Amino acid sequence: MAKDWTKIYEKYKGLWVALLEDETTVVGSGRKLEEALKQAKRQGHTDPIVMRVPNTLAAYVGNSKV
Repeated sequence: MAKDWTKIYEKYKGLWVALLEDETTVVGSGRKLEEALKQAKRQGHTDPIVMRVPNTLAAYVGNSKV
């Protein structure tokens, strides 16, 4: 099932975020990965999912033929 990250994008664009396993609950954020992980660890989450939220949303279409 697809996740709706609209609210995460609006609030955290350009930042690193640490997420719980549900992939929608943010437990840490920061300009650097280390900041997001530090916030998550302070809350007791030692192995969160991390991602960098893009500054802008852009479509990408790949091609397997070279």
